[in-house]
Amino acid sequence: MDILYSLFYFAVAVSVLVAFHEFGHFWVARKAGVKVLRFSVGFGKVVWSYRKTPDSTEYALSAIPLGGYVKMVDEREGEVKPEDLPLAFNRQSLLARAAIVAAGPIFNLLLAVFLFWTVLILGETGIRPIIGAIEPGTLAADAGLQEGDEILKINGRKVPTWSEAISTLFSEAMSGSQAIQLAVKSQDDFERVKVISISGHDIEKPETLYERLGLTPWSPKLKPIIGKVLEQGAAKQAGLQVGDLIVSADGQPINEWMEWVKYVQERPQTLIKLIVERGGIRLPLNVIPEAVEQDGKTIGKIGAGVEIPKDLLDSIRVTYSLSPLQAFPVALERTWQFSVGTLMMIGKMLIGQASVENLSGPISIAQYAGQSAEMGLVPFLKYLGLISVSLGILNLLPIPVLDGGHLLFFAVEAVKGSPVSENMQLLFQQVGVLLLISLMTLAMFLDLEKLFQ
Repeated sequence: MDILYSLFYFAVAVSVLVAFHEFGHFWVARKAGVKVLRFSVGFGKVVWSYRKTPDSTEYALSAIPLGGYVKMVDEREGEVKPEDLPLAFNRQSLLARAAIVAAGPIFNLLLAVFLFWTVLILGETGIRPIIGAIEPGTLAADAGLQEGDEILKINGRKVPTWSEAISTLFSEAMSGSQAIQLAVKSQDDFERVKVISISGHDIEKPETLYERLGLTPWSPKLKPIIGKVLEQGAAKQAGLQVGDLIVSADGQPINEWMEWVKYVQERPQTLIKLIVERGGIRLPLNVIPEAVEQDGKTIGKIGAGVEIPKDLLDSIRVTYSLSPLQAFPVALERTWQFSVGTLMMIGKMLIGQASVENLSGPISIAQYAGQSAEMGLVPFLKYLGLISVSLGILNLLPIPVLDGGHLLFFAVEAVKGSPVSENMQLLFQQVGVLLLISLMTLAMFLDLEKLFQ
C-alpha cells in the first residue's frame, strides 16, 4: 500500500509539473502565431479529446499520466499543407522560436513561485528553531553556537521553523556560501550573530554536511512517564501501562526519558528489572527489550513512547504565514535560492567537488512524493515547488534533446547567421540521449543502493 501510495502521488506530481511545462510551450506558441495540432496531458493512446473545429487545436487526455506533449506544425516532422506553412514552427523568427522553447522551463519556475507563495499564505506549523546539544568539533561548535540558542535569521532571511532553518542552511551551503551568518537569540534574550564557515569538503554529500554542522533541535528533558504502549511490543508483554513512571532500572535511578531510552537501547534481549510508580504505588516489573537493527547496529526497543505535556508542545510550536503581498517577494527569493543551489550543485558534481550521490532518481522522487503527501497539503505543495524548480533548471541545461540544447542551437544560429545543419543536430541529439540515459541509469542505481541499505 505504501508503494501504491507513493506511485499515485508521484504520478500526480509528474503530470502536474510536466503538463504545466508543456502548457508554457503551447501558450507562447499560440501567441507567436504557430499552429498547434495537439496539446495532450499524458502520453500514449488518446483516451479523450476535444476539438472545436476540424482545423483547430486538439485537446487530449492520454493513457499514460506521466506528463504531456505539444505537437506543432513543423516541416521537419512531416508534410505541411501549403496554407499552414506560415504557421509552421520552423518558419518563425529566431526570437519567436527561442521564446517558445524557453517557455517550458520558465513556466516551471513561475509555477514554483506560485506554489511557494501559496504555502506562505496557507502557513506552516513547526517547531521553533531552538538548537539542542552541540558536539565538540562540529561546525556549530566552531561558530560558538550554544544549546538553547534560537535561530532568527540566516544570511538575513527569517527562519521561523526548524525545518525552514535547516533547508535554508543547506541551500546557502550548496549555493556556494562559505560564511553563513546566523542571527540567534540566547536563552537570556541577548541577540548576536554567529558565522558558520563551510568548506568544499563539507558539501560533498548532504549527510556529510548534516553531520559536520552538528545541529539538532532542542529536546526538553521529559520525565520518564509512559505515554504510549504498542500492542505487540515488549512493554505491553511486561505489563507496562500508560501513565507509569519509571523509577529505576536494575536498581539504577532513572531521572529523565532519554536516560531511559539509552538504557534500553544498550540492552537488547537482556532482562531489565524495573520499579515503576502507578497511582502512587511502586511496582516491580521485568522487561526484555527486543533486538532491532538500526544504522548497522543492534539496539534494544520495548515499544513504548513518552508522555509529552500539552503546554510543552505549545511552547515550542509555531505557526508561520504571510499576507499575499508579503508572500510574493519571499516566494521569488525562495525560487531564486533553490535555482542557484541546483545550478551550483550540478556544477560541483561536474568538477568533482560534490558526490554524484546527491542525485535523486525516480524511486527517491516517488518516495518523497508519498512522504510529503502523507504529511499534508503544505508539505506536498513545497515538494512540488522544489521539483518544479529542478525540472525548470535541468531543462535549461545546454544538453541536446533538452530545451537548453535547442536554445544552444539557436545561439549558434544567431552567431553564424544560419541554422545548424540537420545532420549536426542529429549527431548532438544522439550524444544528448546517451548522456541522459547514462545519467538516469546512474540515478536509478543510486536509488536502488539507498533502497537496499
